[in-house]
Amino acid sequence: MHYKNAGELLPEHLLREVQKYAGGGMLYVPKPTARCGWGEKNGSAAKYAERNAQIRSLAESGTPHEVIAGRFYLSVDSIRKIIKSRDR
Repeated sequence: MHYKNAGELLPEHLLREVQKYAGGGMLYVPKPTARCGWGEKNGSAAKYAERNAQIRSLAESGTPHEVIAGRFYLSVDSIRKIIKSRDR
């Protein structure tokens, strides 16, 4: 990581404000990019959303919860929670 002198980089008024909070200490300033939500970067969120949609579809067609649980290797309680969830 490359450090820069805030006195050389920041305008005087901003430097005074930063010194109020971290004067003499080291300060990390993160990049202004927004963070990804859970599972967005690696595709997990989409994978689970698709799985949950399949579970709801099977339940709506009358498939017993025990059968759905066995097919997706989940507990019957997990199946019930997915069916009741509102992230449709």
